[in-house]
Amino acid sequence: MNEQQERRLRRKALRLRLSGMPLVKVLKIVGRSKAWFNKWAKRFEHFGGAGLKSGSRRPHHPAPVLTASVVRMIVHIRRRLMRQPVGLIGPRAIQREFEQLGGRVPSQTSIKRVLRQQGLVPPPPASSYFPRPLRVVDGVLHAMDWTCRYLAAGVKVYAFHTLNLRTRACTQTIAADKQGTTVTVHLLHTWQTLGIPAFLQLDNDAAFCGGYKTPRRIGHMVRLCLYLGIELIFLPVAEPDCNGEVEELDGLWSRAFWQRRRFTSLRHVQRTSPQFIQWYTLRYGPPALAGQTIIQAQRREHARRLTPAQVRRLPTALPITAGRIHFIRRVQANGTITILSETWKVGQRLAGQYVWATVTTHRHRLDMWYQRSAQADWHLIKTFGYALPESVQRLKLEFKQPVNH
Repeated sequence: MNEQQERRLRRKALRLRLSGMPLVKVLKIVGRSKAWFNKWAKRFEHFGGAGLKSGSRRPHHPAPVLTASVVRMIVHIRRRLMRQPVGLIGPRAIQREFEQLGGRVPSQTSIKRVLRQQGLVPPPPASSYFPRPLRVVDGVLHAMDWTCRYLAAGVKVYAFHTLNLRTRACTQTIAADKQGTTVTVHLLHTWQTLGIPAFLQLDNDAAFCGGYKTPRRIGHMVRLCLYLGIELIFLPVAEPDCNGEVEELDGLWSRAFWQRRRFTSLRHVQRTSPQFIQWYTLRYGPPALAGQTIIQAQRREHARRLTPAQVRRLPTALPITAGRIHFIRRVQANGTITILSETWKVGQRLAGQYVWATVTTHRHRLDMWYQRSAQADWHLIKTFGYALPESVQRLKLEFKQPVNH
């Protein structure tokens, strides 16, 4: 988009906002962030229409020119440091070498620039398209996460949140630990309150996936979801932003509830936490709902709730049930991904990109899919056999979901 189009977009955003349109709706129309709007609104307030013109991108101070001998020395030192069996090789380490030699020491910025120009550092990774489950799946999607805080004397308090990503309705459990039994209690409460979702997205915490001691271990929580016809979506490892909606809820709980009072015990937190859920459901208006409250959005949601009788009939030793388990993974530099403590080859051409891997339990198969962009089609890129350590039971008719893709 050129400068003229950008200025038109800025004027349009300000015009819509000044007409009284909610900021959330304005941002959705122009496809920009809140920070972007605040920047140009402030510029317009101070400088009028002239403030909507983009400033010069030229640096205020030109980069210092290094002599050819200094450039050669930076390259020489870098290569020598790389050959050493122990030590650092970054700009600060190169500066120390210059300090020992005496004379002028180049800045770290200049050293980085030389290393980049000489091909001695890899280029910054390009932003990769991330296939967000909310845009990919068809059906009710929940997201789960936990956060912890400390009471006096170092006592930990865990807050579990599960969020309906379309209506923003949530459930909460306050607990003293994050063991598997605690997770199960929270989820059964959620499914009796918000209904049984078609999908549940979550991170790779051992309490969720079943641990990492042995490959292909199907833990209790995974078995429970399969038994009820819920397809799990495990998000990329160590990338909490991928579960941003429920991470935001964790932060809201901290700001609106935890930080506003002093708690004396775990029981005190458990006793008062329903006040947060009541406020959040009845009075808070999430930006994603464009002015609606959560109770208003949830009323239009068709919820098939888990009944107490169904909970009582759950087997103590859950089998592996026919269904699907999904994993979104970023391909490593060597072209591999890891699923349930097992490494799989995808291909180096997709290094840094995200792939969607699906284990279909009753077919003993692992499929890997790739989508280059939101506008591109999905492509099946790999299929592997995926034998499980025990037989797979059919899904009961009472828990069958509509067909999802």
